[in-house]
Amino acid sequence: MNASKIFTGLTLGACVSIAMLSLAAPVDAAKRGKYKETGVTDGGMVKGKVSFEGAVPADAIEKILITKNTDVCGTGEREIVWVDVKDGALRGTFVFLDKIKKGKKWAKPQFGNYLVDQKGCRFRPWAQVVRPGPFIIRNSDAGVLHNINARELIGVEKGRVVKKTLFNFGQPDPGDISDKIKPRRSSYIGINCEAHNFMFGYILAPTHPYAVVVGDDGGFSIDNIPPGKYTLKAWHPRFGVKKTKITVAAKGAVESNFAFSDGK
Repeated sequence: MNASKIFTGLTLGACVSIAMLSLAAPVDAAKRGKYKETGVTDGGMVKGKVSFEGAVPADAIEKILITKNTDVCGTGEREIVWVDVKDGALRGTFVFLDKIKKGKKWAKPQFGNYLVDQKGCRFRPWAQVVRPGPFIIRNSDAGVLHNINARELIGVEKGRVVKKTLFNFGQPDPGDISDKIKPRRSSYIGINCEAHNFMFGYILAPTHPYAVVVGDDGGFSIDNIPPGKYTLKAWHPRFGVKKTKITVAAKGAVESNFAFSDGK
């Protein structure tokens, strides 16, 4: 299996040529939805689990031969786990509220900045939620040239993915480079290294902070949600997006689960 096909979501439908971008009407960040940070005093929460049903696909793990920088990247083959299932939990899935206009403040990033680290010829973390804006790209691999390519994935929910480059540059030396994550039409982002064909990762950059990556057990929890009716979505880069309607009561808790299966 070709790794780039999995990465671009071709399993969800035929990929549209990047040239189609020139035909599409531009959509700026404002049209993705402005978000207002306010105090939430009677917020509720939603929690649940993302699971996988049925047999794990045969191509859930792809093995790619490591042909360069073996002293840092390792030798032999790198296993790329596109479908990570453990005890029925589908890990590497994002869960988020759709189009919420106001609510809690963004929390500060765990390490002070939103960043991705290229270490051991892997993107760390593999999947993360970031606030659109400043972003740090770190190269922790001395003597290794990395070339990160971050692309906005447009059309994920329609199953026809068009990729638009957000930034693409080489990083030959250890250290940090500052850039920005500023998607205009889609919150779904894929990253890969043009210098190493076994390095991939995913980012969700919503306009609001009500988004998480599920835990190792597939569980998730989103708190401090203003009371109201919402659409809750789950995105797995291989299987696409599922959604459900929820109603959050003041200081209440809602349970909502998602189940994915091969090709659905």
